[in-house]
Amino acid sequence: MTAESPAQTVQRLFPLLAEGKSAEAAALFADSVSFSIPHPPGIPWVPEVHSADGMRTFFELLGTHVRAKEFDLRQVIAEGDDVVLLGRMVSEVRKTGRDIDTAFALHTTVENGRITRYHLYEDTHAVARAYYDD
Repeated sequence: MTAESPAQTVQRLFPLLAEGKSAEAAALFADSVSFSIPHPPGIPWVPEVHSADGMRTFFELLGTHVRAKEFDLRQVIAEGDDVVLLGRMVSEVRKTGRDIDTAFALHTTVENGRITRYHLYEDTHAVARAYYDD
């Protein structure tokens, strides 16, 4: 049996999240995770994360506060253990009913079959506009 590539490992994450399977998604992560999502102050779905358990908390918070509407993965760039995903996503902030419509880049690293890095870059201004009441 051929081992799964880092890109295949990372791409298994999205169907699990779409189905609300936070525990299964978190199981793709290593015990130690480098996590980064630059975000406006006070956004409740971006906790401090350092582990697979922290990723589960993140996914559960995300599901509580945001409803995914569109996810368009446009490109997967893989070299060695690093996988960068480029695309666009639209999510509704449940508190306000407003959409976050943003391009994104997700830099991941997979070591020994587990994700060790999750660094998401998105339009933080769009996040702030959708979350904060005017």
